[in-house]
Amino acid sequence: MVMLSRLSDMVAEQLQAYRLVNSKFPPIALFDDVASADEFDALYQIQALTNPRLHNEVGLIELIPRKEIPFGIPGCSYATAPFTHVNPAGSRFSDGSFGVLYLAATMETALAEVRHHQSQYWSNVHGLNYERFMFRGLSCSFVDNSMKDATSIPMTDPIYDPDDYTHSHRLGRAIKEAGFPGLRYRSVRSQENHCWALMTPMPVSSIVQTAHYEMIWNGEITSVNKISEA
Repeated sequence: MVMLSRLSDMVAEQLQAYRLVNSKFPPIALFDDVASADEFDALYQIQALTNPRLHNEVGLIELIPRKEIPFGIPGCSYATAPFTHVNPAGSRFSDGSFGVLYLAATMETALAEVRHHQSQYWSNVHGLNYERFMFRGLSCSFVDNSMKDATSIPMTDPIYDPDDYTHSHRLGRAIKEAGFPGLRYRSVRSQENHCWALMTPMPVSSIVQTAHYEMIWNGEITSVNKISEA
């Protein structure tokens, strides 16, 4: 396991990174319609009286403290959704008990990461011969103040194992429990590039849509295409 003492501290700077989200998941309007936690709570209570789908839309809001939600920024819902709609199967730096906002240094890196995980998931769906998956490309501005840096750790380290996330889960939990807002690390699916795992949406100042992409499945993902600009 990589100990936190082996990780470098990042020098704070404003950064741009990229992300893909499945187009079947729309932005969560409630996060984007308010500018403060008080406004959110008031509107949530009102909508809860008439919108039976509200819980599904917002997700498990109790998983994130109100003070960590960046109300008022462009794309607040995109920044917050990974922390209220947590994948119970986990991810590289989460065992499924908490959310992580994953970002990539380039859109090409984001596409490579998503392509791998989509291939892994859909290959287990029996009888799926052809499908077309649509994604929104997102551009994220954030500050990496107080984050940790694992890019100096070699790719041979267990945290970068392509399939076994045991060690990276331990590192992710250590980062979160120590109160660090995130981690920069090497991309396993796009060599020579890197990504970030944000443990909170607080560092984010905006997330805006850039384009739409499609992935074509024919027993495997055979093509990835940019189909429209935002």
